[in-house]
Amino acid sequence: MKAFFKRAVSRALEQSELSKEDLAYKILPNFLLEIFQKYLRVTTQGTEHIPKTGPCIVIGNHSGFMGFDALMLGHQIHIATQRVPRIIAHKLWFLHPKISVHAKKLGLVAANLENGLKVLERKQPLLLFPEGEEGNFKPTKYRYRLRRFRRGFVRLALQTGAPIIPSVVIGAEETHITLKQIRWAKELFGIIIPVPLNVIPLPAKWYIKFMKPIYLKKDPEKAQDLEYVTRLSRLIRLQLQKEIHKQLKRRERIFL
Repeated sequence: MKAFFKRAVSRALEQSELSKEDLAYKILPNFLLEIFQKYLRVTTQGTEHIPKTGPCIVIGNHSGFMGFDALMLGHQIHIATQRVPRIIAHKLWFLHPKISVHAKKLGLVAANLENGLKVLERKQPLLLFPEGEEGNFKPTKYRYRLRRFRRGFVRLALQTGAPIIPSVVIGAEETHITLKQIRWAKELFGIIIPVPLNVIPLPAKWYIKFMKPIYLKKDPEKAQDLEYVTRLSRLIRLQLQKEIHKQLKRRERIFL
């Protein structure tokens, strides 16, 4: 373990000329994400579908209240492409300046269409979860059942022509257990509050699959067509849900 950290420090120092975001993605995988990847025994498939250049929108099923799935998906994208994805993050990351400073260094951006467009116009990968907090904070008894998708990712694809890469995360639902939601907190504080069973992650085995890209013709006018955007969002949600069920049937064990 001592030798591992020594090598990690050396690699981080060698990257000192990178931007703060890139440097963060060089340091964190060595110290934390690589450890969690081994702890969770993450296996990944389909990284060849992630473009090495140009804008793209990676979407995935969301769960686990701690956001481990976002960090691990971002880590896999970085390993496969050496690109730093920007992650559309929950508003909790931006409630206080001291927290938001670190969030931005990790490549997190506040969830709105304007920020998503800026990332894609810079031809960077964008990672987001169409379920939002409804998926992230849902009780574990509803695990692997996709919540209603927000339509922003379809609008972004239509406005920019960026491909959509759906991704499946199996294992995150069992890593962090959510007992229930406090939904009335939405009216008071603007967010749903989850009630977790555990904070320390349970060692469930993770499987991540990046599916084939979905290419939508660039058409900013169609991005304003609510019926059209809603239909596409539902079709992509159905496709992702089918793949989740398929991978769950293939899973033999959760923890062993």
